[in-house]
Amino acid sequence: MSFLRTTGTVLTTAAAIGLAATPAIAKKAASLQDLNGARAAGAESELQSRGWKYVDGHKGGYGAAYSNWWHHDSRNCVQVEVMDGHVMTINDVTAQDCGHSEHGSGAGTAVAAVAGAALLAALVSHKSHHHDDNKHDDDAEAEALYERGYTDGLHNVAYHNSGRSDAYSSGYSAGVDQRTANTGHHHGSGGYRAKAEFKDLTGARAAGADSTLTSRGFANVDGFKSGSTAYTIWSRPQSNQCLQMTVADGHVYDISDIGHHPKC
Repeated sequence: MSFLRTTGTVLTTAAAIGLAATPAIAKKAASLQDLNGARAAGAESELQSRGWKYVDGHKGGYGAAYSNWWHHDSRNCVQVEVMDGHVMTINDVTAQDCGHSEHGSGAGTAVAAVAGAALLAALVSHKSHHHDDNKHDDDAEAEALYERGYTDGLHNVAYHNSGRSDAYSSGYSAGVDQRTANTGHHHGSGGYRAKAEFKDLTGARAAGADSTLTSRGFANVDGFKSGSTAYTIWSRPQSNQCLQMTVADGHVYDISDIGHHPKC
């Protein structure tokens, strides 16, 4: 039934959570980071024990599998990505991805209004500037693929180009560039300890990124490949940072602090 029963693939668990009715009962992806790196079967049982219900799932490119999980009490939805039988990432997604409404209370409605305004502003900016030549594709299908790629890159969603579309790839790169510009001031993680920078490596050549991470005190503690995509885990104990870097076509498509991993 669930993504965790798919074997021989990498299930990337992107835990997506919609707007919670109240902060006190919010169940967000951040609360599930301890499942990163866990075996899929065990993660499924753990999600269920924490009140999450499997909604649906599908296979993605490069052998990845995705599944959406819904938490009724907090009205949150998460998407899980798994590969080679292990959870890779858990990220927040919208309640609609689980077939539900985000609005569980007046507070939720207010938050949704603010989020909607921010999304509209970002969309207007994107429509005007995200194409390198400020022109949109005449072909409707190519434009749709570009838009999907741009949205995935902008919101730090895993690169998913099963059709190997140039339009999607170009859109994803543009989205990553925009995200980097929007959040370039941030080192990528919170807390009180001094953190090492890593967000600036998105889009960099893989060989250079490896050397840069090593020079910044990170150690490569785990990794594997699926098709032409490589996933590596980097640990920096002194700052309590645990990074996952995704490389495809010789470049870093995504690098993020996943919080926990068995080898971090």
